[in-house]
Formats: sequence, structure tokens, C-alpha cells
Amino acid sequence: MADFDRESISQMRKSYGEKGLAESDAGGDPIELFLSWLNDAAQNPLIVEANAMVLSTIHDQSPISRTVLLKDITTQGLTFFTNYSSRKGRDIESNPEVSLLFPWYPMERQVIITGRATRVSAEESDKYFASRPWSSQIGAWASEQSQSLDSRQTLEKRWAEYSTRYPEGSEVPRPVHWGGYRVTPHTFEFWQGRYSRLHDRIRYTNISHGWEIERLFP
Repeated sequence: MADFDRESISQMRKSYGEKGLAESDAGGDPIELFLSWLNDAAQNPLIVEANAMVLSTIHDQSPISRTVLLKDITTQGLTFFTNYSSRKGRDIESNPEVSLLFPWYPMERQVIITGRATRVSAEESDKYFASRPWSSQIGAWASEQSQSLDSRQTLEKRWAEYSTRYPEGSEVPRPVHWGGYRVTPHTFEFWQGRYSRLHDRIRYTNISHGWEIERLFP
């Protein structure tokens, strides 16, 4: 084990700031508040990818998480793209209930979203795939995501084969195993760090006639 003072972990703590989140500032629409926070995160030089989100699914009755990138948000939900044959893709097909987490630590903020993931249309997936850089398009063909890989060389060989089949500058078709999911939100929970661990937590729950808003103990 690395030479590290494990007892020091329990002493790791940070005092959060004075900026809070009041219901009057949050408003009645969680998507508007989320977009405002996302814009703040995008402007923060300490946040590498503001649209990076932790996607949690259920795999063999156990939760598993990984980071994906948000690519669109509308009143219908939040969209990301992936290999449908990947572990997360198989998980979603088995149980479409998922959780999304945006951990904007430098801003002392996080957003948790729960919802149901469904595939977007083939036309929407085609449109986004066509907008990707050529190298990313080839990568989608070369990677059998989440499958066992015997060596790095095998992956690079597959990439070279597909880059020859679809040379740069040519039209690369979208693989049928690759496309988008849209998460229709059930809840949004906004967390703002506060002093003395008296954090602000406001949750929006999607109900038949709009959004129900409640404050939670930190």
C-alpha cells in the first residue's frame, strides 16, 4: 500500500461559502435553474468539462456509475450518446431507470437527476453522429465498448482498419449499435454548499401538473 497517512482522510474537510440557494431564487422550473448553473460551470476555468455527468445504472442488481457527456437538454429531457451494446446500454435496456450527477466541486454545487432513459430517434442519432469529429466517428466503429480486449494493439488495429475503410473527408455512416438516449426527469435535486454543513438542498419532483418543490435537510 502506498505510503499515506490514512488517518488524515478523516480530517479532510473544507468550509463552504456564504452563497446559498433560496426558493425565491430557484424559481419554478428546474430546467431553467439547471441551465443557469450549467452556464456558470461552463464559465468557470476550474471545471474541465461542465457537461460531464455521472450516469448510474443497475447492472446485475447492483448499481454502477460512469461519466458520460450531456449533449442536449430540452423540456423533454437530457440527451447523451453511447454504444447501445455497452454495459450501460445493456443496463438501460434491462432497467431504464437511471440517475445523473453533475459534480461541480469548484463551485460548491451538485445536481442529481433521476429519470427514465429511452432511445432517441434514428434521425436524431444520425444528425449528432454526423457532427462528430472524424476520429470520434471511427472510434465508434472500432470500439466494442465494454467487451474484453486482449491488448491495446488490437484496438489500434481495428481503428486503422476502419480509418482505411472510411478515410478522413469521406462520409462515415453511423453504426447501428451507436446512438442516443434521452432521460426524462422524475426529479432534480440542487445542492449548494453552505457554512457549518448547513447546505441548501432543493428538490423538484415531476407531478402531473408541473413541478413540486421542497427543501430537504442537508
